[in-house]
Amino acid sequence: MLKGFFNVPTPQNEPVKGYAPGSPERKELQNMLKTLRSQVIDVPMYIGSEEVRTGHKKPMSPPHDHQHILGYFHEGDASHVEQAINAALGAKHAWESMEWEQRAAIFLKAADLLAGPYRAKINAATMLGQSKNAFQAEIDSACEIIDFLRFNVKYMAEIYAQQPPVSGNGVWNRLEQRPLEGFVFALTPFNFTAIAGNLPTSAAMMGNTVVWKPAYTQIYSANVLMQVFREAGVPDGVINLVYVDGPTAGNIIFNHPDFAGIHFTGSTGVFQHIWKTIGENIYKYKSYPRIVGETGGKDFVIAHKSANPKAVAVGLSRGAFEFQGQKCSAASRAYIPSNLWEDVKKYLLEDLASMKMGGTEDFTNFINAVIDEKAFDKIAKYIDNAKKSEGVEVIAGGTYDKSKGYFIAPTVILTKDPMYTTMCEEIFGPVLTIYVYHAEHFEEALELVDQTSPYALTGAVFSQDRYAIELATKKLRNAAGNFYINDKPTGAVVGQQPFGGARASGTNDKAGSMINLLRWVSPRTIKETFVSPVDYRYPFLGED
Repeated sequence: MLKGFFNVPTPQNEPVKGYAPGSPERKELQNMLKTLRSQVIDVPMYIGSEEVRTGHKKPMSPPHDHQHILGYFHEGDASHVEQAINAALGAKHAWESMEWEQRAAIFLKAADLLAGPYRAKINAATMLGQSKNAFQAEIDSACEIIDFLRFNVKYMAEIYAQQPPVSGNGVWNRLEQRPLEGFVFALTPFNFTAIAGNLPTSAAMMGNTVVWKPAYTQIYSANVLMQVFREAGVPDGVINLVYVDGPTAGNIIFNHPDFAGIHFTGSTGVFQHIWKTIGENIYKYKSYPRIVGETGGKDFVIAHKSANPKAVAVGLSRGAFEFQGQKCSAASRAYIPSNLWEDVKKYLLEDLASMKMGGTEDFTNFINAVIDEKAFDKIAKYIDNAKKSEGVEVIAGGTYDKSKGYFIAPTVILTKDPMYTTMCEEIFGPVLTIYVYHAEHFEEALELVDQTSPYALTGAVFSQDRYAIELATKKLRNAAGNFYINDKPTGAVVGQQPFGGARASGTNDKAGSMINLLRWVSPRTIKETFVSPVDYRYPFLGED
């Protein structure tokens, strides 16, 4: 057995490749897109040592070309959830007994595989399966998951190094970080391949075994992630990938006595239902489950009268419409002062007029498709209602077409009512609603920002006045877990801006930081006394 206090490699954020015309990474990615589009793959579930094929196959298609078939995945049922739980529990002893540096090496290898031989494949899979353009895929399915893996290894080492600062005379105090007692359930969303990879691996890294259920619309790239994990050396049963519907998975998992925790990203409604179910079943579990969740957002941009209007416009065009507004952090409501509005409007409309929309394989397209027909229909309904509402004007976009792909033009709504529906409700699509406030009523506008939405995920203030920045920072203290000054409210970087929000946006356990990993361990304090007392009597018992 190895003995030593090991230092892990110092993590650095993975450089973002540019994919400019003529660059080698652009050519490699374009070739990979052609290769994947030419194939029809068969995607199994991964349970223990088995690749499970049920024969109940469901198609996977690009959202921007929904008639094209990329492949089929094998849908499971309740029996496969049971099988995955049993595989996780069966692998638990060997995995948690493995020396931590061996676990670290596996995930560092996974990061290097994604940075090198799998980079084009994971990006192409994300572009095709989730309709992300080349840059959005690069910052997600390559750079962010690589950063998660490398930085989490560093955080793991730092957690294990934390020890009691004092041991009294004749005593040695130690702290052991145990994995949770049972299995962890990772329930992951469609919109970020990096999140889908991080939720199971962050728990597994700390010695836990995992049942992982991705969104159906992310299975195409989840399959590539699983190939990477297996090649990196993640043992059978440590991460079990199943494709079942949510109620089926929940009915088995949340009734199991060995359920130890959930790592979740998704909608607020689903998370609240999960929390309620866990509460109702709390007496069934061997331990109180850890509940870690990042949910929705109604993310804001507020500009002060001193702001640079061009910077505000770019913050809105990028923050609201990159990846079609399908980021939890996307700007979806904006508060613009009356003195800047005409300039901001001009610059924003110029930006939108120059944006091309279409499939991800054409690298000149900035806007691609929304994820599926259900999302398309929901977003279109909000747009239609806005067109019919008094005091509301659609000043850009407002069109949509799902004949070939689920395309919705970037849409900007101007409202005279700061409490209009699209200022309050999460839409999760390329829809930005703007309210113009009196330029001298900045503080009142801050009150509106804070009180309008139940969410508190991300937000941004634009100002050249430091007093205004200070006021916004204080007034909006609880309105956003990730707060941006003179920048768009999207694009959090692992190791730089740990991500998460409170209120209805989740438990704020900050993915991309040590805070998150601490949720997947259960500390044990060990006190060793070298020479034990042999008399119960204390000095105070002596007679005068």
